[in-house]
Amino acid sequence: MLILPTRRQVLTGLGYASAFGLTGTAAYGVGVEAMHGLVVTRYAPALPGWTPGLRLTVAVLADFHVCEPFMPLDRVAEIVDATNALQPDLVLLLGDYPASGRIAWRRVPLDAFARTVERLRAPLGIHAVLGNHDWWDDHDAQRRRAGPPEAQRALEARGIPVLENDAVRLVHQGRPFWLAGLGDQQAFLDRAGNLVGWRDDLPATVARITDDAPAILMAHEPDIFPDVPDRFALTLSGHTHGGQIRLLGHSPAIRRVQGLDLSYGHVVSRGRHIIVSGGFGVSRVPVRIGVPPEIVWLDLGRETPGPAAEAAAG
Repeated sequence: MLILPTRRQVLTGLGYASAFGLTGTAAYGVGVEAMHGLVVTRYAPALPGWTPGLRLTVAVLADFHVCEPFMPLDRVAEIVDATNALQPDLVLLLGDYPASGRIAWRRVPLDAFARTVERLRAPLGIHAVLGNHDWWDDHDAQRRRAGPPEAQRALEARGIPVLENDAVRLVHQGRPFWLAGLGDQQAFLDRAGNLVGWRDDLPATVARITDDAPAILMAHEPDIFPDVPDRFALTLSGHTHGGQIRLLGHSPAIRRVQGLDLSYGHVVSRGRHIIVSGGFGVSRVPVRIGVPPEIVWLDLGRETPGPAAEAAAG
């Protein structure tokens, strides 16, 4: 489903693009698709080990990268309203809430962002994990090599739990399932920008699951997927932004992971499933072409999977 920008939004976006001296496709990628485009991408995968009769709808929101001008609070509010209109059973936030300094013209306070996403509504609640920018852009957390970072404190202050190498058991329609959240895989950098520390602990996360009900894993970066055990019916990731530029079904900026193209979409490998969201925001360069900002909509437990679930790789 495509959610069209208004004429005012288009003109505003193109105005920002003109500040970069861009025209044509580049101006559209900066001014319209990156800042105001929004689609709902639907998946109905037939998952291994899923409990028969457990019908669950999930809205997945990834990579806000909140900042001025590319993801202001009114844009976040539009995404919240669009998500609520879908009436999901569960809402999942996949990390990277702030934007980096190289993108943000003006920082948006994370407590204001948290107050906005607090308006999300779902009977099974809103649950979150952290991404690399939630650590990288918190200078105090980087200095201490420890959390919780500002993004986690802001979300938890508004009653949104942040799962880090943890799992919660939820019950829907009398049938249980597990929701697990992995710590970030790229949390700490040295001054040269080299990865020197991480927060993910997959064995500890698996150990939090204490029965045989189906389990969903939230992991900000999809890189962990080759190591994810069969215990998880589905892995959900963001991080890649779909490459931000996606041409003819390919994201040239995203490297393969152990031979798998985990840049975007639904991938099946050795019977295991992952869905990688293109998310909403931008990093490094403020452009999205061929991968519009998206709400990922999951319809789990359908007797007949939809067309989107048939696209597989690996």
